[in-house]
Amino acid sequence: MAHYDINTADLKQIAPKLRAGDTVTLTGTLYTARDAAHKRIVEAMDKGEALPFDLNGAAIYYAGPTPAKPNQVIGSVGPTTSGRMDPYAPKLLDAGLSCMIGKGVRSQPVVDAMKRNGGVYMVAIGGAGAVKADSIKNVEVIAYDELGCESVKRLTVEGFTAIVSMDCEGGNLYKEGVEQYKNKA
Repeated sequence: MAHYDINTADLKQIAPKLRAGDTVTLTGTLYTARDAAHKRIVEAMDKGEALPFDLNGAAIYYAGPTPAKPNQVIGSVGPTTSGRMDPYAPKLLDAGLSCMIGKGVRSQPVVDAMKRNGGVYMVAIGGAGAVKADSIKNVEVIAYDELGCESVKRLTVEGFTAIVSMDCEGGNLYKEGVEQYKNKA
């Protein structure tokens, strides 16, 4: 396991090299999107419409930030359960998405799409949304404003930490961690 400081503009090249268990610190652009926004993005793709952001090499953080309080850039911004995006994630990965950040396990179709496309899935610590907010330097709603906290936002981050939990070679902390625990019991 290794630690990487990564500019998100380099994720397309770096994601295939990351392995489950690696830790990362991200600087650059992340997009927030949850299931309602994913549904709309996929519908736009199916209709050949313009997307809210370029998927090629992008990273999506599965989060619905709370409103900012005075003198804050953003409110609490903890990860949401990633499985809700599983019906949409393979199509986004096939279109160039490089990185997904959330919490919880992913389905086999998502794992297969990560393998096909050199994508990576990272987890952020649930319950630490206020701490995550400290790494966000700017936020801009770029699509689906009517979805409120679930709108698509462009985040500028510095020092955003995450753990690679599933990689494009089949590494999976959710499986490996259980096996290690069983072997110690």
